[in-house]
Amino acid sequence: MVGWVNKIEDLRIWQCARALSREVYTFTRREDFEKDYRFVQQIRASAGSIMDNIAEGYGRGGTKEFIQFLYISRGSCQELISQLYRALDAQYISEDEFIEIKKQSYTLSVMIYNFIESLNKSDTKGPKYEG
Repeated sequence: MVGWVNKIEDLRIWQCARALSREVYTFTRREDFEKDYRFVQQIRASAGSIMDNIAEGYGRGGTKEFIQFLYISRGSCQELISQLYRALDAQYISEDEFIEIKKQSYTLSVMIYNFIESLNKSDTKGPKYEG
């Protein structure tokens, strides 16, 4: 669809977002964390939103729309980082887990930004504009 990938599963940023979401689901299954039902739902939603917005933007078929959804995805990365601080402060995750998952979130945010920049420099308008 975007020229260099045929399906969303081939897109590196989506793969990383999926891995990050999986990490969040893993630590939110802990008994003490799981009891904080509303917070669990919020942090899982943020993590899922990263990969879901990448997928939705990709599926729109146009580069401008894709970029718009990628920016939303980056916002969800920052939201997740804020929630990681809350999880750390509530002692739901260890300092080491916090550092690792925050690092993954920042790395993914940079990857998304770099992908946005490459799309902005591209002449491709997207498959929905191709004859």
